[in-house]
Amino acid sequence: MLNRTTLARPYARAAFEAARDADTLSRWSEALELASEIAGTEEMHYLSGDPRMGGDRLLELITDIGGERFDESFTNFLKVVIMNGRLELLPEIAVQYEQYRREAEQRIRVEVYSAKPMDDKESGDLAERLKARFGREVDMHVEVDESLIGGAVIRAGDKVIDGSVRGRLEQLGRRINA
Repeated sequence: MLNRTTLARPYARAAFEAARDADTLSRWSEALELASEIAGTEEMHYLSGDPRMGGDRLLELITDIGGERFDESFTNFLKVVIMNGRLELLPEIAVQYEQYRREAEQRIRVEVYSAKPMDDKESGDLAERLKARFGREVDMHVEVDESLIGGAVIRAGDKVIDGSVRGRLEQLGRRINA
């Protein structure tokens, strides 16, 4: 059985290409986010599993909720997703779509886990340093993790920069035990 990431990839790619060709990348981001939220509800999970609920009725229900935020192109995309029984993949499709979008826009998503809250100046300075390091615009998300003791851990794609006190203590412990 293929995993969710593999199953979602062709849909995410198709969504990205449709949005790019129509120059509506941000609109599709918003539509995918909303459609993912709708598809993720308990009610929608129940309805999509009901054999009496046909694909057309399911599509109509979702597009009624989405309203004007779903244009004709996005509605056609949703129809393909629903008719292929892949509605539950919408959250994964949205994640992968955003990866394609960031790549096309020369941006990178960076997760920062800081021991203490960062003020606007600190986060701005860090974003500028990361932009210089990665050569891309930075979409930075900051969370506080007091277990780090001090410093921060930065994750950007498959790169991890551990500048935390906890990380340094763990390194020291490994050296001592080696």
